[in-house]
Amino acid sequence: MIVLWIVLCVADGAFSQIRYSVPEEAEHGTLVGNIAEDLGLDFTKLASRRFQVVPSSRTPYLEVNLDNGILFINEKIDRELICKQNPSCQLNMEVFLENPLELFRVEIEVEDINDNPPSFPETDIMVEISESATPGTRFPLESAFDPDVGSNALRSYDITTNNYFYLDVQTQTDGNKFAELILEKPLDREQQAAHRYVLTAVDGGQPPRTGTALLVVKVTDSNDNVPVFEQPVYTVSLSENALAGTLVIQLNATDLDEGLNGEIVYSFSNHISSSVKDLFSIDARTGRVEVRGEVDFEESSLYQIFVQAKDLGPNAVPAHCKVLVKVTDVNDNAPEITFSTVTESVSENAAPGTVIALLSVTDKDAEENGQIHVEIIGEIPFKLKSSFRNYFTVVTDGPLNREQADSYSVTVVARDKGKPSLATSKSIRVQVSDENDNSPTFTQPVYDVYVTENNVPGAYIHAVTALDLDMGQNARISYSILECDIQGMSVKTYVSINEETGYLYALRSFDYEQLKDFTFMVQARDSGTPELASNATVKVIIVDQNDNPPLVLAPLGKNGTATEPLPRSAEPGYLVTRIVAMDTDDGENARLSYSIQRGNENGMFRMDWRTGELRTARRVSAKQDQRQLYDLLIEVRDHGQPPLSSSASVLVKLVDSVAEGRGGVVRGTTKTKEGTLDLTLILIIALGSVSFIFLLVMIVLAVRCQKEKKLNIYTCLTSDCCLGCSSCCSRQGRVRKKKLSKSDIMLVQSAGSVSGACTAQVPVEESGSFGSHHQNQNYCYQVCLTPESAKTDLMFLKPCSPSRSTDTDRNPCGAVVTGYTDPQPDIISNGSILSNELSVPGGRPGQFQRQWPWRQ
Repeated sequence: MIVLWIVLCVADGAFSQIRYSVPEEAEHGTLVGNIAEDLGLDFTKLASRRFQVVPSSRTPYLEVNLDNGILFINEKIDRELICKQNPSCQLNMEVFLENPLELFRVEIEVEDINDNPPSFPETDIMVEISESATPGTRFPLESAFDPDVGSNALRSYDITTNNYFYLDVQTQTDGNKFAELILEKPLDREQQAAHRYVLTAVDGGQPPRTGTALLVVKVTDSNDNVPVFEQPVYTVSLSENALAGTLVIQLNATDLDEGLNGEIVYSFSNHISSSVKDLFSIDARTGRVEVRGEVDFEESSLYQIFVQAKDLGPNAVPAHCKVLVKVTDVNDNAPEITFSTVTESVSENAAPGTVIALLSVTDKDAEENGQIHVEIIGEIPFKLKSSFRNYFTVVTDGPLNREQADSYSVTVVARDKGKPSLATSKSIRVQVSDENDNSPTFTQPVYDVYVTENNVPGAYIHAVTALDLDMGQNARISYSILECDIQGMSVKTYVSINEETGYLYALRSFDYEQLKDFTFMVQARDSGTPELASNATVKVIIVDQNDNPPLVLAPLGKNGTATEPLPRSAEPGYLVTRIVAMDTDDGENARLSYSIQRGNENGMFRMDWRTGELRTARRVSAKQDQRQLYDLLIEVRDHGQPPLSSSASVLVKLVDSVAEGRGGVVRGTTKTKEGTLDLTLILIIALGSVSFIFLLVMIVLAVRCQKEKKLNIYTCLTSDCCLGCSSCCSRQGRVRKKKLSKSDIMLVQSAGSVSGACTAQVPVEESGSFGSHHQNQNYCYQVCLTPESAKTDLMFLKPCSPSRSTDTDRNPCGAVVTGYTDPQPDIISNGSILSNELSVPGGRPGQFQRQWPWRQ
């Protein structure tokens, strides 16, 4: 019959205890109990919660079905083999569940059955008794041995009914029973020298079992004095692990007889156990009891030694005493640490208190020697939590960060309180598994990428790099470009990125003159769950290349050749003209220098290489300068690498006077196909001095203005015309083009000029000279004529903003007045502002600003 006790002892809500009782010798497969059912566990969750037996508590005699929790006999249990004479025989087993952790202690009490009869060590027992022995004398007999315990153990002894002896059954302190033969009536050796009886040992089982031996009592002649011990019972203390030969006790017995009858011999009594004979020895002559074997407190804390003293006389009667040896514990056993379960890895996001391992700690010593203190050494985020008795769990004690430590060595130290203290340590390695808790980080927040213009499409331009402190998939980074527009087009039509390496590639050839720089965002995204990302800014700066040659803007002329007059009376340094050029490149690539390549063999002219001013180097000589024309080839060269250049042809004509030169030039100009007015001529006339020629020209212009009444007159007489230049130009654009002659031009004084600023408006259009490739566009220019000055400036500026024009259907234009303080005349053609009669290569609006000086 199997008996079940359930004891629920809760420690931190995670421990229970259950007890079963099972008889020994049960057959294999015998059901002990259902642990899961008796503890009220859910059968369906045993597998998912990893129901299992603690490895250190396994026993070959019992087995647990982990699927349904049934505990059954695996191997026949022999209680006497397992527990020997211990009154309590118990098998222990620990089982546990995970998620959450629950530990259960299972105790199985093995009940004894009466399967062993008592037995004597010898089948024949010989006892010698002197005939002089008095009634009541006791003679201890050899004890029978019954392996069973409790009620099945040896209970009593019986002897064949006789007239001389009877038995007195005694009980030792350990519960064992032995018999003493008591003389009831004096013996007479002469009548009967030997007596034979049957000695029977009976146990307490149901039914009882017996064992017998033949008791032979031999009657000897008398020795009337027996040895006597000082006391019947001796108590001594002995430290465990005492060395062989250590004195336990020195016994002393006395005998009043003399000679051999008074000479005493010591020996162990016949009923002493064999284990005591193995551990102790006695000197037959001296009575000295010594340690013979290895005394272990953990095996037994008390030993009983029965000693008899017998003289050497005839018919000697032995004397008996008992020695109780109490073994004192020595701290000779270090604590033992057993890990029942260990988690190989823990997430770095694990909450504090997460169970890592389950362990038990035991110490075989007693009292303080067996009291244990357990701790984890080192500054690590783990701690011990007591579960039940000597069971502990290792749990997390703080946040984990794999990026700082990817594993921990957890060392558990168990130390007892003995003196000296003994300690044991065990270590486990706990790996910290990665979580995606770090976003990729770029090596720099902003990348400046310099790309030379005219690059090859598809060329590598730069690499962005992001780092992720995580590992595995959490650190696998992919790169992308965030969508945005550049000049109305997707950034992905400009650049691309390798999503694995972060390499940036240009998808088109960049032009510095169209796009100087642009900015976009790149994103680095990991492959973790959830995905994390970060951004960085990439600024692509286009580096200028010298890919545009200089463009000559002025002077302009027919068939690419400009004609300039040179008075024969000109002084050295006389400004013949200024070469105005521009270069759409930037920096050194746009810095220009001017030089005369051809036509100046006699050194008549000199060129300012910085400003492009063409001046006379000497006076005009009748002998040296007999020719009327100088055909000069002017080269404009930038400072790029390699340098690019353009050339302009200037035809300098010697004239007797300024007026003569102006008239010829103007008449020649009016015959051109496009009806283009020579800007040089206009400026020379406008920059006339207060000399007689200037006054004469003013009179002629005034007369012409009176005659041409049919023409619409649109004048820009104040600085407000500059601000409304677009309107001026647009109105003039509707006036038909007409050829101009010298008589068509006159100078009038501005009536409403502000602060003496020049306000004349000169709309011009592109003529196509010098290979200009830009689209036509109207520009307004302001001409400032200063009679007292030897030169005049003409500024080429950006077109006016459309918001400042009154006519939004026409191209915007604008002008800015340079700093002259005297009132200046306006250029009037037959009472009208010149419109669309002069042209200059301009390019796109707002692309350049140049200064155009002229010499009158």
